[in-house]
Amino acid sequence: MEPQIRYATTSDGVSIAYAQTGEGPDLVCVPIAWQTHAQLMWKQKWAPQPLLAAEFRVTAYDSRGCGLSQRDARDFSLDAMLLDLEAAVGAAGLERFVLHAYYDGVPVAVRYAAGHPDRLTHLILSDGWAQISDYTQTGVFEMEGALREMDWVLFTDTLGRVLAGFDNAEDGTAFAEYIRACVSQEGYKAAAAAMTLWDVSSDLSRITAPTLVTHSPGSKWLPVESGQRLAAGIPGAVFRLHDVFEVEEMAPIFAEFCGVSPRARAGLPAAALQTILFTDVEGSTALTDRLGDAAAREVMREHERITREALKAHGGSEVKTMGDGFMASFGSATKALECAVAIQRAFADPNRGVGVEQLPNDVSNSDEGVAVAQPLRAPASSKPSAEDAIRVRIGLNAGEPIAEDDPDGRGDLFGTAVIVAARIAAQAHGGEILVSDVVRQLVAGKGFLFNDRGEQALKGFEDPVRVWEVQWSE
Repeated sequence: MEPQIRYATTSDGVSIAYAQTGEGPDLVCVPIAWQTHAQLMWKQKWAPQPLLAAEFRVTAYDSRGCGLSQRDARDFSLDAMLLDLEAAVGAAGLERFVLHAYYDGVPVAVRYAAGHPDRLTHLILSDGWAQISDYTQTGVFEMEGALREMDWVLFTDTLGRVLAGFDNAEDGTAFAEYIRACVSQEGYKAAAAAMTLWDVSSDLSRITAPTLVTHSPGSKWLPVESGQRLAAGIPGAVFRLHDVFEVEEMAPIFAEFCGVSPRARAGLPAAALQTILFTDVEGSTALTDRLGDAAAREVMREHERITREALKAHGGSEVKTMGDGFMASFGSATKALECAVAIQRAFADPNRGVGVEQLPNDVSNSDEGVAVAQPLRAPASSKPSAEDAIRVRIGLNAGEPIAEDDPDGRGDLFGTAVIVAARIAAQAHGGEILVSDVVRQLVAGKGFLFNDRGEQALKGFEDPVRVWEVQWSE
């Protein structure tokens, strides 16, 4: 069933068509400007939007000048594309979401991610580029430019049957027909001309959202090096190769990266063991009393920044914030404990980073090879005194939590595994990391050192729980 088409209005007065469908975490799909149609896209087997709706609640929209959006608006500058994205997000009522883009939508997503770090839970970029020189390295790009002035039907047929790379003529013909429905020849030319001025290479280093970059080695348009440059320029980005025509495989890959699954959305037990991490700032209320609201909030922002950088560097998924603390989940107990150690070391020495290179040699060499986060940055204003330094307590437990939406419609984790992790965190003092015996056993042989804190009575549980303190200082 096709989703209903609605309209948003940009700040410069352009009508933008958008649609929403699917269930799960919110994902906004940035379109290829000249290759989008808010109604017809859901029938195209090469389009990612309908497949992503199996894992996410997808918000898809048409850029100005294309599809069902206002066709006579042909400003395809990067600033105009950002206005279209902002209008769709605002009309859909989204606050935090996954942002996905492919091909010519990638520069738009990069610029938005760099300018709106608080809005994104994750960023996913597929077969993309940062500057037009990435395109000009391929013969297909030069051929397309040479043919652009020919008859519109002949040009789109050539684009679909020859240049797009489909395996059979039927798919190529269908793609050509779709392009003609998406945009006029004048609109296509205007978009192609505007994109030659797009350059977001300087924006890459400002992205803080957990980022997945995928690229197809079989792409005729963009070499693998284009995707590699994107991933290398974004702090902590994960890079993955994929088959350009295996679109159906991308939705579960994206869902795995974002920490969601059909079982989770149905409220069933998580399919795999997860490690739950809680952080809590010790004495946050007293800190506010001493510093005042404004200064205390600056201190808490530093806590949030450090924690999020550590989660990103070690593959953690932020579940929620609780004022003065975080709840996060990890598919790996080793990664979770590496993250906890990195957080404590960062607070102990604000001049060091939160990347895996700060950990013991035996700990940092995990299978996934997560990239290193950027060094910590000092707050803009003066730092708090030693008395007002942030002291964080951290607790971890592992198990199979229940995943479902909270009352606000956001993904959350519930169950005994989560409660035990929270109770263990409450037992810790500032600067300590406490873990359950389950976590200690899962990371055995990974180079961590523990002190036995014995059997601890946890609120709400009849049986005591064995708790261990992690020795994290060098």
